[in-house]
Amino acid sequence: MKKITKGLLCGLLLLSIGSFAFAGGNKESNSSNSKNIRIGVSPGPYGDMVKVALEPYLESKGYTVSVVQFSDWVQPDQALNNGELEANLMQHTIYLDAFSKANKLDLSSLIAVPTAGAGVFSNDYTSLDQLQEGDHVALASDATNLARSLGILSRYNIITLKDDIDPTKVSLLDIADNPKKLVFKTLDGAQIVRSLDSVAIGIVPGNYAIAANLDYNRALAIETLAEGYKNVVALRSSDIDGVLGKVLKAAVESPEFYNAITNPNSIFNTFDRPQWWIDKYGENK
Repeated sequence: MKKITKGLLCGLLLLSIGSFAFAGGNKESNSSNSKNIRIGVSPGPYGDMVKVALEPYLESKGYTVSVVQFSDWVQPDQALNNGELEANLMQHTIYLDAFSKANKLDLSSLIAVPTAGAGVFSNDYTSLDQLQEGDHVALASDATNLARSLGILSRYNIITLKDDIDPTKVSLLDIADNPKKLVFKTLDGAQIVRSLDSVAIGIVPGNYAIAANLDYNRALAIETLAEGYKNVVALRSSDIDGVLGKVLKAAVESPEFYNAITNPNSIFNTFDRPQWWIDKYGENK
C-alpha cells in the first residue's frame, strides 16, 4: 500500500509540474511581447481588412497574425478581456465604451480605421426623391443603428427630428415631422437586405451591406459617420502603451495600410476615413 501511495504521489507531482509548465508556456505565448497576434472580428469586412491591410506590415516586422471570427458582437470583447485575443476590430468607440462599462471590462480604443457607413438601398427606386406617400421603410431595430438611420433620413430631409435631442439616442418617438407619412418597419440589421423586395427603401448597416455584396455605387445615400461611430482597434487597457499597442498603431499608420485602403479596386476605398487620416493625408474618400 505504501508503494502504491508513494507512486501515486509521484505521479501527481509530475502531472502538476507538467501542467504548470504548460500553463506557463501559454501565458508566455500570449503576452504583449509575443510575436503571435490574434485579432477578433465579427461578421462584415474587417477580417479582410486585417488580412489585406494590417497583416503585410505586421509580418514584415516578424509577427504572425491570426484572424479569429465570431458570430456576434459580444464574444470578441469578452475574449479580448480574458486574454484569448490580443486585439479586436469589430466595433466603434461608442459601443466599446458602453459595453466595457456595462460588463466591467478593462478595454480601450487604440486607433480608428476607415469604416463603412450605412447605405440606403432600394430595389424599386434610384433616388430618395422618388419616395411616395405611405411607403414602407426598413430600419435596424437596435438602438444605436436605429438612431443612425433616422439621422440619415433627417439629413436628407425625408423626416424632421425634434430639436435639442441626443443624436445617439434618437428613436421613432423623436420624429417631429414625417411629411410623406412613411411607415417604419424595424428589423434585425441582418434581415433588412432580405426585406428589400417588400419595402421601398432599407437602411442597411455597413457590415451587413458589405457581407451581402450590396453595391455602394447604387446606394441612394451613404451615411457620413460621426467620429464615435468609426470602428477601432481595441486592446486591453494595459497593452495600449506597450509593445503590442505601438506595433498595431504603427501598422494602421503604415504605407502598407494606406495603399491597401486606397486601392481603387478595394471595397475599403469607399469607407469613411477617421479624423487622424484626414489630418495626416488631407483626404476623406
